[in-house]
Order: sequence, then C-alpha cells, then structure tokens
Amino acid sequence: MSQLVTGEAVVLQVRLARMPTRSLATAIDVCLQLVTLGLLLAVLLIWLITGTNPALAAATIFFVVLLVMVGYPTLMETLTRGKTLGKMALGLRVVRDDGSSIRFRQAFVRSLMWLFVDFAPWFGCCPGIVASVMNKQGKRFGDMVAGTVVIRERQQPIPSPPLFVPGHLVAWAQSLELSRLSDDLANTSREFLARYTELEPVARETLGNALAFRVSEVTAPNPPTAISAPAFLSAVLAERRRRDLIRLESQRRFYAQPPSPFGQRSAYGPPQ
Repeated sequence: MSQLVTGEAVVLQVRLARMPTRSLATAIDVCLQLVTLGLLLAVLLIWLITGTNPALAAATIFFVVLLVMVGYPTLMETLTRGKTLGKMALGLRVVRDDGSSIRFRQAFVRSLMWLFVDFAPWFGCCPGIVASVMNKQGKRFGDMVAGTVVIRERQQPIPSPPLFVPGHLVAWAQSLELSRLSDDLANTSREFLARYTELEPVARETLGNALAFRVSEVTAPNPPTAISAPAFLSAVLAERRRRDLIRLESQRRFYAQPPSPFGQRSAYGPPQ
C-alpha cells in the first residue's frame, strides 16, 4: 500500500501497480497497436507501389506510426480517465499524484515520453524499466514528467463511512439544496469521514473545517444549530444518499411496471 495526498490534504490509501503487471498491460496494448499499424502500413504499401512521391510517402508513414503509437494511448486514457485496453484487462488506472483523474495533457505527455524516452529504441528500450524499478512508486520517466502514478484499481475497496442525520436536524436536511454539490467534493468529504480516526487530531479539525466550509458554500440553508464539521458533512452526505436511493427506486419501479394496454409507455408524454 502507498499513500496519495489530495488537494484538500486528505490521505488516500492506494495499491500501486508494479513492473510485472504494468509490463503485461503494456504488452497487450503494444500487440493491439502493432496489429493496427500492420494493417495501415499494408494499405500504405499498396499506395507506395503505385509510384507516389517518396518524400510524401515517408512523411505519411511517419505520421501513421506516430498516430497509432501516441494517439491510441492518449485518446484512450483521456476518454476513460486513465485506462487503455491493456489496463482495463488487468484492473489498472493512471491517476495524478493527488489521486484525481488525468486529463488530456497528462495522457499526451505520458504517451510522448513512452515512445521517445522510456522505450525508445535509441535508448535500448530500457530507461522506463530502470526508472520504474528504481522509483518507490514504480514511476517511469513519463509518469515523473506528467505527475502521474499507476494504481491497481481492483484491489482498492472504497471505504463507506457510516452516514447519519441527527434527529433534530432531519427537517433541515430534507430542505437542503444540493444541486451544486459536485461529485468530487462529495467523494472527498466521504473519504475524509472514512479516514477520520486515522488522522491526527489537529489534521482532523483543520481538514474537517475546510471541507465543511466548502460544502456550506454550495449548500443551503445553514444548520439551525451549531454542529461539528464531521456531523455537518455526515448529515449532508446522508441526505444526498437518501435522495439518490429514492431516485433509483423510482426509476426501478417505473421500468418494472407492466406496459399499458393502451399503448407503449413514454416517460415524456402520453402512451404512444
């Protein structure tokens, strides 16, 4: 296990991916890339035979190689927030050093460094392996430059702290406006509550107050009586979860009810 510290200074326990697992995921991706590249080059070879300008043909081949070797991991990791097909198969994910999802910039930097530094043939295809073995977080040069780390997602049970609303605050909780409470802030608050007992007293108070202040800025109204930061966060998250469960149950009942004898049921109007 290793630790990542979020932007709110909440410590996350994660299981880092090591060299053998990462190598197998890379091998899967490389095989897919080589198959795709082979098919595209076969088409280009037919084009070359027709007598196309050699300079244009060479430039086209270079562009295709770059597109497959750099474009594939960049596109996949951007769209899936840190996964390629190889990583999906082995339950791996690339995240930023603070545990948040990567964006296009990090994915693009990692892909460029993978091709031109970490596994570049002119460097003997070994800098990335050496860096990963020597780094305590298993980072290759691309991870160091992009500020990312690869984690084992399947082995990370997400802690679920007990959430509750004090009896005298139930009416207040049910009146809360929660539409501006983002998933990221809610997840960070939930992680803080799950790790509450593991933090030092000073850190608990500081982080709790900071998170409670951020949550209070996007929720309304304020509690009718003064409560501690952890109790406030717990009440907000408990009410948010209650509404989500009600919404899911309503959807389940809607799709479970038998079709109308007067026509097809529609969620946006009368039966068709």
